[in-house]
Amino acid sequence: MELERALSRESIRAARWSLLFGNFVIGCGVMVVGGTLNDLTHDLNISVTTGGQLLAIAALMMGFGAPLLAWLIGHIDRRTLLAWTMVWYAVGHLLCALAPSYPWLWPARALTVLSAAVFTPQAAATAGFMSTPAKRGQAITFVFMGWSIASVAGMPLTAWIGERMGWRMAMVLIGMGAFAAAWLVWRHLPAGIRPPALSLRSWRKVLKSPLLMAVVAVTACQSAGQFTVLGYTAPYYKQVFGASPEEISLMFGWFGALALTGNVLLNRSIDRVGAAPAVTLTLALMAVSLLIWPLAGSLPVLAAVLLPWAISGFATNSGQQARLGGLSPRLAPALMALNTSAIYLGHALGASGGGWVISHHGYEQLHWLGLAWMLVALALSLWAQRVQQRANAHREAVLQAPQPMR
Repeated sequence: MELERALSRESIRAARWSLLFGNFVIGCGVMVVGGTLNDLTHDLNISVTTGGQLLAIAALMMGFGAPLLAWLIGHIDRRTLLAWTMVWYAVGHLLCALAPSYPWLWPARALTVLSAAVFTPQAAATAGFMSTPAKRGQAITFVFMGWSIASVAGMPLTAWIGERMGWRMAMVLIGMGAFAAAWLVWRHLPAGIRPPALSLRSWRKVLKSPLLMAVVAVTACQSAGQFTVLGYTAPYYKQVFGASPEEISLMFGWFGALALTGNVLLNRSIDRVGAAPAVTLTLALMAVSLLIWPLAGSLPVLAAVLLPWAISGFATNSGQQARLGGLSPRLAPALMALNTSAIYLGHALGASGGGWVISHHGYEQLHWLGLAWMLVALALSLWAQRVQQRANAHREAVLQAPQPMR
């Protein structure tokens, strides 16, 4: 009864906004290395490919950390867990800002991003737990809009700060934002929220389901496809097009504004259209951008080429979380953690593959590897969608079949 009283309409709204803001700060922190890569590599006297290793290292930590930590901390009250997770994120970014060299920075960064491995999936699971089944997809995608807003405001701003004030100042600002997010979560998230703990049986059910694992694989492949290019966009704009700091920030802002628009549209329509068809459509749109990439001979043309991708990129991640939450609400905490792991493992694959392409073939060939990953993701998504449709049709037929007389 105490929890029911705490979950009034006003408290749920405030809790969702605090989780959205927390995800915004998480998104800014995850993307800050890509946005400040030019200044970071210059300041630490390392190559772009070495700096790109920070992306891969962080992604691996988040990828492997998400399911493991979800199992270890599943019993903790979500208000306590999420607030202290943001405190860890804040302290970690302040320590990164003080790192005197790359050998000091990479382990600090690796430990810092463990917060992202916890916060993102647990915030999504918490939002779904506080919602009715009919509104669960909308609640989950609302929280994930924090990532899209980070791409609109956080990514361009950190890129500009990195070019004008240095990457260390960008880290400090993210640390301050994380402290603010911790306070908001502690103030507005009701105490006593404990989604079902993740048992070994839950993990076995997930891992043994071809459908669920195929959907998770879609996340990993599309994330790899996106991050093959996105991880190196700041140096790409500068090296290929000679872009100024303001032009780099403007390109990030353009991409982010479209990403936010796409996420808002998805949030409003996902429970009506269905998560699986929505995700398949976004994957196809991203593939179109990567396919026509060679047409971009200038930044304005590239901005037009990016339009289908930008409006779909972050919506895909939100749609995937809602897709998994709808497939098996009881296994949602495990699925959210595993899907988050797939996002970040995809980041690692994309950053590593992109670094190899740059070293051997230059920036102009990045999009082909990204396209290959995206086509694999699209094929898997179509297969999973058909399997899900057949399963739903079979279930409907069983329910409508006449019952035998007793």
